[in-house]
Amino acid sequence: MDKSELVTDPSVTGPRAADPGTYVMKKLPEVTLAFWVMKIAATTLGETAGDLFAQTLKLGYFLTTILLFLIFVITLVVQLRSRRYNPFFYWTVILSTSMAGTTMSDFMNRDASAKYLSGGATSLGWGPQGLGLGYPAGAAILISLLIVIFTVWRMTGQTFVIRDIVTFRGEALFWAAILVSNTLGTSMGDFLSDSSGLGYAGGALLVGGVLAVLLALTRVPVVPNVLLFWFAFVLTRPLGATAGDFLTKPVAKGGLDLGTAGSSAALLAILIGLMGYAHVKERRS
Repeated sequence: MDKSELVTDPSVTGPRAADPGTYVMKKLPEVTLAFWVMKIAATTLGETAGDLFAQTLKLGYFLTTILLFLIFVITLVVQLRSRRYNPFFYWTVILSTSMAGTTMSDFMNRDASAKYLSGGATSLGWGPQGLGLGYPAGAAILISLLIVIFTVWRMTGQTFVIRDIVTFRGEALFWAAILVSNTLGTSMGDFLSDSSGLGYAGGALLVGGVLAVLLALTRVPVVPNVLLFWFAFVLTRPLGATAGDFLTKPVAKGGLDLGTAGSSAALLAILIGLMGYAHVKERRS
């Protein structure tokens, strides 16, 4: 993917228009290899942390979805009110959308059947135990929502190129697409892990192979890089979902049984380290 253009003057708040308040400073990162490494780390942590709250701590999908969605709103407000790109703000929103997307997907697709609940439990937390729509129906709903968002996005005339998003409206549409795409990616990852027969490692390898194909297509001039970016952005979520399940699920189910708490702590330390590196690099730039 192309690197973003540098904003050389910190007083510049974007292209001039009749309504100058419409424009904000460029606040989204360059799309580099480090970007994708951090995205995969954040989405994997989103899977393990979402399962930690909903399953290990037994809050259930319903309560955890409400809690994590509120955290998403708070982190999003901080990001939107920020006047410049801050790696900690940006990647915290990515993490919160991944965590919220995990439990939103589980609540939509799963139910209280023994297939999803361990230890002979018949319920998980307070409130509805899940809508039980199934992965195909849940994915169809999420794909429809994502199409609606992109349609509205196009109608507003805002750019889809992440490096060129410099307006409040464009950034708001970007984050709406991120939330839905991360929820959709969780559904895809859980389908590959639970229902496709590939297992956790097989699902991760399949998604990794598709991502390698997308990387190769960036060398093909007729294929728009913007389209490849959004495909890759969606697909890194099921990669994180299958990788997270591989780390935490029991050995009998094909996982490493490292637990949601330990895996989440290790992944959080890695992500914080990467955010610190990105912050230092940003200040040097």
